[in-house]
Amino acid sequence: MSLQEKLRVGQERLDEINDLLLDPDNPLLGELLELVERHGGPDAINRKAVEARRLDSLKERLEAQASPYLEDIAWLEERRDEGAFISVADYREKILGDAAASTTFNESNAVTLEISALQYFPMLMAEARQAIDRQELMPGRFIRVRNMAEQVEDNGDILAVAAAMQIVGASYVETLDTKGTDGSNVHLGGPETITGYFGGVGQPNDHVLKWADEYLRYYTEYGITQVLNLNPGTVLVGYLLHKLGVDNEFKISVFMGNDNPFAVLWTLLGARLFSRDDGTTSLIGFNFSNSVNNDTIRKASAIRRALGLEDVVRFEHHITETYKSIVLQPYDRLQELVEVAREVPNISAKHEGGVPEVDMTREHPSDILDYFMPKADVLAQGLMPALERNYLDKHDSVNRTAAALTRAGIGVVCAGNLHR
Repeated sequence: MSLQEKLRVGQERLDEINDLLLDPDNPLLGELLELVERHGGPDAINRKAVEARRLDSLKERLEAQASPYLEDIAWLEERRDEGAFISVADYREKILGDAAASTTFNESNAVTLEISALQYFPMLMAEARQAIDRQELMPGRFIRVRNMAEQVEDNGDILAVAAAMQIVGASYVETLDTKGTDGSNVHLGGPETITGYFGGVGQPNDHVLKWADEYLRYYTEYGITQVLNLNPGTVLVGYLLHKLGVDNEFKISVFMGNDNPFAVLWTLLGARLFSRDDGTTSLIGFNFSNSVNNDTIRKASAIRRALGLEDVVRFEHHITETYKSIVLQPYDRLQELVEVAREVPNISAKHEGGVPEVDMTREHPSDILDYFMPKADVLAQGLMPALERNYLDKHDSVNRTAAALTRAGIGVVCAGNLHR
């Protein structure tokens, strides 16, 4: 027997896994099944989500709340329908001039333009107006890290963003409130205990089921499909919910630590093991750790392809980061992205900060800790204009990336309904 042959997983071990999963006395899975049934079972859960997600339904609920955002939603629809946003063809001509007509673009490796974090709906409107005025591209993917309960209470912010994403033709991710910063670890506080999070980020003790319960509530009440995931327990439950028939989706956070090809292999083995018979999985993407290099991404791509997940699981790679509180600056991975995108498909370029040389000049540079500040505190400190400036700086870095990829002949995935 060769050394490598010793790695084969025998049928006996697979049978043991199935026996454990199907054991009616398994206390973990019994609780999960009970939770799913309490929400009505997979079919009813999915039907409720589809209904909650309907654009007409979202607008009706905004109207019922007398939300000031309903007028913005109407404006966004009108601008989309009249073709106010630049087309991809015109954008390419803007960047390349006459050479655009003779340039062949690599669309199979098109990079998704991603921005994080869209904390407040008015920021999206400011971004859209700037994109029209300057003939820029809107992202094809938005990440949100704002407190969910606060969104619900804030003039229908949660509904307005859900509606806007359908109008612009972009995907988006929400971050549930049951996470490590929610007080679930009673021994940890704020930044002064930050090192305590390194070994226990996420959902301790019974918070995995609380996370699943929260997800099913927002899925059925607001149609929110994609959420952030950052703990091995909730990742596993995300796989299992999908296997049971719930059409849930999640992406794994940078905090999970996919920082080497072996970590990627472990993540994708779980996704494949619990995929449905048609090969689909609830894992739709994951962030690499900030420390990865292009060789890691290439090796991860080979693993993803071998497991049949290349078109299913997106690699989400930070190109810029907030200037404060997360990485050493300057952090700028644009040129590495252009290089690796020629070889690796299904990547999204995530922009968490402005271009470092610009961000550092702001009176209030972007700061990851701002994501966790309640809106009342933001307003009390007069920070909302600064946070909007930070967000528009991120939009500018998105467009810097779009221009670099366009010059390299690589396609981009932007807001599909706006840039036709």
